[in-house]
Amino acid sequence: MAAELLVGLMSGTSLDGIDAVVAAFDNERIECVATHYAPYDESIRAETLDLHGAGYDELHGAAMLANRLAGAYADAVAALLAKAGIAPSAIRAIGCHGQTVRHAPHEGYTLQLNNPALLAELTGIAVVADFRSRDIAAGGQGAPLVPAFHDALFRSGAAHRVILNIGGIANVTDLAPGRATAGFDCGPGNMLMDTWAQLHLGRPYDEDGNWARQGKILPALLDRLLAHPFLNLLPPKSCGREQFNLAWLNMQLAGDESPADVQATLTALTASAAVNAVRGQCGAPDELYVCGGGARNGALMARLAEQLPGCRVATTDFLGLPADWVEAAAFAWLARRTLRGEPGNLPAVTGARGARVLGAIYPA
Repeated sequence: MAAELLVGLMSGTSLDGIDAVVAAFDNERIECVATHYAPYDESIRAETLDLHGAGYDELHGAAMLANRLAGAYADAVAALLAKAGIAPSAIRAIGCHGQTVRHAPHEGYTLQLNNPALLAELTGIAVVADFRSRDIAAGGQGAPLVPAFHDALFRSGAAHRVILNIGGIANVTDLAPGRATAGFDCGPGNMLMDTWAQLHLGRPYDEDGNWARQGKILPALLDRLLAHPFLNLLPPKSCGREQFNLAWLNMQLAGDESPADVQATLTALTASAAVNAVRGQCGAPDELYVCGGGARNGALMARLAEQLPGCRVATTDFLGLPADWVEAAAFAWLARRTLRGEPGNLPAVTGARGARVLGAIYPA
């Protein structure tokens, strides 16, 4: 029987662009057969940031941005399939996370901008979208959703593994033999580092952490950052720009810090928040595998390895799935579960009252 093909699309809180994969499913095995990255137009990034706060005529702005995003997603799918030489008719569905602009599970809602009906119309492919809402309706956080995928793909019967996904926000998945899978958002990932690099270097990110290496960690500042109340909450928990943003960072600064020193300290914040979460909630894992954009930050990876002696620290490339494409592949996997009527959440992770089929289906 031929493998079943789905497309996964992910655009996260880093606001850098769209990750797109064609995932081939053969029973429960998954292979990424094609990948494509489409950077955001700067105006999309700016409009998305504006919608994180209240503003004039924001309902119209949100609707128009959703239409723009659907067009950008459709272009990314077209480029992906052209690169792979795959016809749209060969794809069963697109799993599209959408672009988060508000995440307020404590208020009973989350908002990922997208126009999945338009995306289906533009691509001629069925679309599965709005993955978080059903979990929130069942009393959950709606995030993180990737631990279920990590459990299916990366669990070992012998080794205690932790998967650390470092996108805009970082989240942890605990895969301990003989224990149920656990997971939660553990704090900022690339988001603050990227924002600071954009502000001071005019670049979207600090490539390989080279700028952070030029600075020194400021212990007093790091202590203030690590005192953020979210970092001391017990799971289930999830976060976003609502908790970690430039305005919050500026409140922690004295104002006379070297920008490079701040970048070094933000890198240490991401690493320390993750390591503290692993130690506090997961114990002492044998292996920690990193995925997401943070896996390509050498300074951050070195900091993680330094703080976890005796634990193998590597990227998910070593488990067969490149770190850059894990989240996009996860939404292809989640879309497939939706189509099969299978639950996509882990109640122990999100806090939902039970397992639920996630997402809404927009036929081609």
